[in-house]
This record gives sequence, structure tokens and C-alpha cells, in this order.
Amino acid sequence: MSKKVRVRFAPSPTGGLHLGGVRTVLYNYLFARRHGGDFVLRIEDTDQSRYVPGAEEYIYETLSWCGLEPDESPRKGGAFGPYRQSERKELYRAYAERLVSEGKAYYAFDTPEELDAMRTRLRTDSNPTPQYDRHVRGQMRNSLNLPEAEVRALLDGGTPHVVRIQMPEGETLTFTDMIRGAVSFDTATVDDKVLLKADGMPTYHLAVVVDDHLMKITHAFRGEEWLPSAPVHILLWRWLFGEDAMPQWAHLPLILGPSGKLSKRDGAKYGFPVFAATWNDPKSGEQTEGFRERGFLPEAFVNLLALLGWNDGTEQELFSLDELVQRFQMEKVHKGGAQFNFEKAQWFNHEWIKRSPAQRLLPDVKALFAGKGIATEDGKLATVIDLVKERCTVLPDFATQAGFFFTAPAEWDTAAFAAKWTPEKRAFFEHYADRISTATDATSFESLFKQCAEAAGIKPGELQLPLRIMLVGGKFGPPVFAIAEVLGAEETIERIRKVLPTLG
Repeated sequence: MSKKVRVRFAPSPTGGLHLGGVRTVLYNYLFARRHGGDFVLRIEDTDQSRYVPGAEEYIYETLSWCGLEPDESPRKGGAFGPYRQSERKELYRAYAERLVSEGKAYYAFDTPEELDAMRTRLRTDSNPTPQYDRHVRGQMRNSLNLPEAEVRALLDGGTPHVVRIQMPEGETLTFTDMIRGAVSFDTATVDDKVLLKADGMPTYHLAVVVDDHLMKITHAFRGEEWLPSAPVHILLWRWLFGEDAMPQWAHLPLILGPSGKLSKRDGAKYGFPVFAATWNDPKSGEQTEGFRERGFLPEAFVNLLALLGWNDGTEQELFSLDELVQRFQMEKVHKGGAQFNFEKAQWFNHEWIKRSPAQRLLPDVKALFAGKGIATEDGKLATVIDLVKERCTVLPDFATQAGFFFTAPAEWDTAAFAAKWTPEKRAFFEHYADRISTATDATSFESLFKQCAEAAGIKPGELQLPLRIMLVGGKFGPPVFAIAEVLGAEETIERIRKVLPTLG
């Protein structure tokens, strides 16, 4: 690649970041890092009617959590700013006017009522959503049909209008997609898209081409739902800057849920997150849970997203971000939709929890306990994390699997051993509690346990479940003598003696 690679993620600040959006970020980031290029975040806020307060901040927060920090952005700045389209408004009109002057676009003065009337008049069973295209433009109120003097008077009088592209007839437009190969379009099937809106803001079609050119973007990766817009963008590149300047494109496959394209409604319907982080919609008051709040590690989230539509040709499934950078190739992204499986997502998280050192997990687990009003000490907590992490699929599991280390159980599942409880076993535990005051580690707790069991004539295996339940409250947790070591002799003795009076 002769030019320096420059890629961009250009979201609209209209809500939370869906899985597909974060995967687009990830693939852009990986491609840029692999090729020593720049990753640009550009905020496309041209549709002010859909702008949602807080959405832009949410984007920054999500990318930061995922570890996918841009090189240039509205916050960070850069040589090609501003990076928020609403601050670039004056750039776009000149390009739209140039297209009009060259006969490649036109002014359209149609009112919303006139557009509705057109759609009602032309709607048929075979054409339920009539478009403003080559068949319709001649019937509408635009600069192609009105006398030049009237057009000038309407413009001078400030009459609301838009600028529409004039799609040519009978052309086949082709480009080479990095994933799909050669893709062709018949211009006869494309309508005259609006390029500049009545409020002076560009639509996505004009803005994305102008901004990609001015920001020297070399590669543009976006979801396959944008494929139908490609012919408009190809023409704009051809007419404004030359097709040879057009970035290389890759249209990413859809992420599929249980009922087709994965949507945010799937999360509520099937009980799994579809956003990276929880999104609180200020307009509707609706809250949509995120992977972060469900207890996923960002390493696991990024890993599972990478494999939703890509693999490196090996059987490897667990990749660090650095490994993904080394292995990623856009040509190995699949053409077909990628099926999202929440059970597999949980598997990724479980594996990443298991492979993460205690110090990596400690801040998250400590915050989890603090949220439940449980104070912890870092040294003890790190030991506990290593003891229980293999039993944890998501971070909240640490509260269940390790809470008893810091808060003595308030109740015990004694029913689990009540049927086999005997006075001899009670005597064993009274004796054991008397003997372990000097025990300091799992080995000494276990050795004394076996000695006392032998003296009582009871098999140690019959006594371990009662001991576990006395210490933990239930039938779970790591090896019981490791639990005793962490609790210490004094706390272990206290817990045994607290339960004994409740037993017959």
C-alpha cells in the first residue's frame, strides 16, 4: 500500500452502540493497526432531528472500554478536523452547487404535502413505496422542469428546497469490494437521493464522500446494508474527485440473531445484551442492558466480536487484541451473515476470566463487592479470585462464588447432610474445632481433619460436605481446605461452632 492507511468509523449519535457497530469499529481498528495507519472517529450528526443527547459521550465511553481508542476524533483533534459534521456544514453546499451547475444534480422545491400526494398517487401493489426517480422527477416541482427565472426567484426568495442527485439512465456501475469481489449496479434501479437538505445540512450520501476525500480516507468499511447506496457514492466520487481517489470498500456481513438481523429488541426478547454498554435513552426512558453491565470483560467482548464473521483459517478461538492485529485480514471476513450465539459469548467470557491474572480482575471484582456494601482487602481478594475464577462465567458470579469469604453465611443448607448426621459426627466437629487453632494452611487443616476422622472412626469423605456447608453455607466453592486457609483458623472455628447448635 503506497498511501498511508487511514480508516474511519462514522457513527450517528442517535443511541447505543449495537454489536454490529462495535464490530465495524474493531475491524477498522485492526486494519489500521496492522498496516501502521490511522483510525479516525468522525461523528455524523447531519440529521439533527435524530440527535440524542448523551449519545456521543456514550460512543467515547464504549470505545474506551473496548480499548479501541481512535487516533483522531472530535475530542482528540487532528490535522483533518473538525471531526463533527455539524461543524463542517459550510463545506458541503459548494459541492452540491457544483453538481447542480454541471447538470448532475438539481434543486427540488416539493413540499412534504406534495411528496405525500405523489406517493399516494403512484402507490400500487407492485410498487408500495414509490420513489423520486427518473420516472417521477419530470412530474415534480424542481429545477429540471421549472423555468430558469422561476427557479432563481424561488432561490432568491428563500423557498425551502433540497438538492437531489440526477441519476443517469442505462449505466452499469461496478466496484471491487475487498470481501465480495466485483459488485455491479444498474443506475435505473436507483432513485434521485437527496444530497443537501432544506436546513442546509448534507445527507449521509454527500457528507460521507466529501469527508472521506478531505480526510484522506483510504479504506471504508461499513455494514452490507449500505450496499444499495454504493452507486450514488460511486457517482459522487467520479464527478467530484475522480474514481481513482475513491477509498477501497468492504461491506461487512450482517450479525444475525434468532429471528434474522440482530436488533436491540432481540435482547429484550431473548434475554441477552445487544449493546456494548447499557444505554439509557433520554427520550423514551428505556434502558437497554450492555455486555459490560452483564459482567463481560472487554477482552472477551472484543474477541467474540472479531470472530463474528472472521477467522484466520486456524482452529484458534482465543485472541488478545495484539494477536488480532497481527492476524487480521479483511479478505478473510466472510460474505455471509454471522450468527450470534449468546452461549458461545458466555464461553468466551468464561475462558477470559480463567486466563486473566487476579490483578487484572481485582478492580472489577472489588467494585462488585463494594456495590454490595462488602469491604475487601486487596491481598485476600486476589487470593480468592484465583481460587474461584474457574467457576465464574460473568463478573457477578464472583459475588456468589466468593462472597462467603468476606461475609459469614446467615443460613446453611444443613438439609443436604441432615439424613446422615449422627452424634459421632457432631463430636468429631467439636474435636476438630478444638484442634485447628494452630493451623495455618490448607495442608495443616486437611492433616488435622484426617487425624480427627481416624480417631473418630469416620471416613473423611463423609465429613467434608458438612464442613463445606458450615464454612460456605451451601454445596459450592473451591476445595474446602483452601477455603479454611483463606478464612484462617479463628474464623473457621467460629463458623463451625455457630452451626453446631442448630443441628440435632
